[in-house]
Amino acid sequence: MKLFYGEITGNKVTINDEEQQHIVKVLRMKSGEDLYVTDGNGALASGKLLIEGKKAGIEVSEIKIDLPGFTPKLHIAIAPTKNIDRIEFFVEKAVEMGISEISIIATEKTERKNINIDKIRKQAIAASKQSLRFHFPVINDTVKLSDFLKNIDPESTFVAHCHENLERMELKKIPSMKEITFLIGPEGDFSEKEIAFLAEHKIKAVSLGNQRLRTETAGVFVAAWNYYNMI
Repeated sequence: MKLFYGEITGNKVTINDEEQQHIVKVLRMKSGEDLYVTDGNGALASGKLLIEGKKAGIEVSEIKIDLPGFTPKLHIAIAPTKNIDRIEFFVEKAVEMGISEISIIATEKTERKNINIDKIRKQAIAASKQSLRFHFPVINDTVKLSDFLKNIDPESTFVAHCHENLERMELKKIPSMKEITFLIGPEGDFSEKEIAFLAEHKIKAVSLGNQRLRTETAGVFVAAWNYYNMI
């Protein structure tokens, strides 16, 4: 399946401008080839490619709407790593495994202050197409940890940290739920002050095992754990 991104409104399908350039100039596809277009919100159009000069369109044969999404829905709020390549690796792999939402959080020990969110969103779209997702994940703007907590349900929110002297539950003891949120700290982890602050907000702490995991590894691990629960 050659999957591309675009708008689907009723019976009208418009391929994204950047996608059109990729089809024409990079892939050099020809009119008549099979083509699939998703809007990233659960709709999928199939048909034949139409090339007119530098423009690419689709002769639609079928449109499916409200295709099922992923359950359970996973939202990971993660602190950015100093090396941006690591957080981009996390985003790519987490998207491939069906994550529903990603938030970038600023914590006490966060070293990287600036994140190109638009670039992250484009990478999420690319990974979604590669893994044949018809529901693209939401990529939120960077937010302070304290502000992030204002809009979460503490009953379905957990924090993964490495403070062995603080109480943590085992990952396997988390009950089944339709939506779940995980907080993952930066290099150096959340501070004890932040852990106490999270506890005050009724957020339960979780251990990801005996090994100390890097930030991006912890994110991928949680995404894989949730993916396993989907299948």
